[in-house]
Amino acid sequence: MSAPTQLDPRTMTAEQVAEVAARLEANAYPSVFGSLEDWHLLKAVAFHNPSLVEPYLHLLELEVDDD
Repeated sequence: MSAPTQLDPRTMTAEQVAEVAARLEANAYPSVFGSLEDWHLLKAVAFHNPSLVEPYLHLLELEVDDD
């Protein structure tokens, strides 16, 4: 699995975010750098559009405030 290049986290669709999350879940990268790129991309999406990343917060290892 390889990460697509040139994705803009400000304009990513729910489908694109799901694809990134699936790659992170599978953790089938040839090197650690691929997973870091996807992790940073998912984190950037969370900054710009948190609702898209909400189902995948566990991948970012962020604390979720239930209040």
